Amino acid sequence: MTGALVMGADYRGLGTTQSLGRHGVRVWVLRGSSRGVGCFSRYAERSVRWPDGDDSERVDFLLELAGKGGLQGWVLFPTADDSAAFCARNRDELAASYTLTTPPWEVLRWAHDKRFTEKLAIDAEVPFPRTWVPGPDGIATIGCRFPVILKPAVRERPNRLTADKAWRVDDRASLLSRYAEARRLMPADQILVQELVPGDGRNQFSFAALASRGRCVATLVARRTRQYPMDFGRASTFVETVDAPEVARLGARLVETMAYTGLVEIEFKLDPHSGELKLLDVNPRVWGWHTLGRRAGVDFSLLLWRLARGEPVAPVSGRPGVRWMWLAADVPTALREMLRRRLSLAAYLRGFGRPIDFATIAVDDPLPGLVEIPLQAATTLRARVRRRGDRHEYDLDGKPVRA
Repeated sequence: MTGALVMGADYRGLGTTQSLGRHGVRVWVLRGSSRGVGCFSRYAERSVRWPDGDDSERVDFLLELAGKGGLQGWVLFPTADDSAAFCARNRDELAASYTLTTPPWEVLRWAHDKRFTEKLAIDAEVPFPRTWVPGPDGIATIGCRFPVILKPAVRERPNRLTADKAWRVDDRASLLSRYAEARRLMPADQILVQELVPGDGRNQFSFAALASRGRCVATLVARRTRQYPMDFGRASTFVETVDAPEVARLGARLVETMAYTGLVEIEFKLDPHSGELKLLDVNPRVWGWHTLGRRAGVDFSLLLWRLARGEPVAPVSGRPGVRWMWLAADVPTALREMLRRRLSLAAYLRGFGRPIDFATIAVDDPLPGLVEIPLQAATTLRARVRRRGDRHEYDLDGKPVRA
């Protein structure tokens, strides 16, 4: 039986593994140097170490795995930016042994690289925060109004800035200092300066869709009510499906402009000054809270499996009023909000009302939820050690100039 190879063992990969496994699909999980929660799922038939090499080495590894493991025709499910980009860049070679769920690189790059995302927004006539790419003179020639954020154009290389997602800057002196810090981590042409859209997760909305050649087949709209950090979170911790026609309209327009096929989550933020929904990010892969769709009537992973295999998928929209919580991350986030008096205990407890989906806790698959906290602690410690040793600087061509 044709199975699925899930490229990631964190809670995103766990959600896909469970969705497919519950419908009898065989699932293997690719993991990094450490085991993630997805490796402990009862629905993961096997977990395999994913090499740290370049594209060529990884392609050879996957082709050999398909041959020796009997995975010919299995469906590839990337769960992170780097694995989605890898599948798109090497589509022709991988397609000889696997069924791909990512579009070609000429399509995916509009979402992967934030410099292309701005042009996509312009072509689709969707509002976008004003953005600057520092030139050869660096930050000196940028005439921005504060506050702004520094953000990476691509997030493939792990470092402090890509891990934090963005750095807030409130004045010119801080901009110069933070930009110099960012230059030690990544090439200058991959650092963006962008207008800060005020507000927290309650102002942030997502359009999630399964698309086929620019046509949305399965959709839902959600509000990222809590995230960490709350201003521009690296990850959502509490999400609710909502009825927001304008978010859906703008999201569908972007999907059509890209002629996109596959899963995509498009993030918007409501600017309280202009009243506009402004495009923040386009994520061309499964996202953190994608399992919310199961409770809302849209099982994204299962529908993508069927679409990739050429099976018919009937149009469907997720219903509003369904909640999703990543409990391990939401508890400390909610406590911080309570200490700031921006969240009451009663309001927090109301969030547990049904229907609700938990990121890693499932009655039929309990082990991932039990091992999550110790795994998370070990991963955080390793990440801190790794970041401490990251002291590369880059020239404008992206070549390291100091190690």
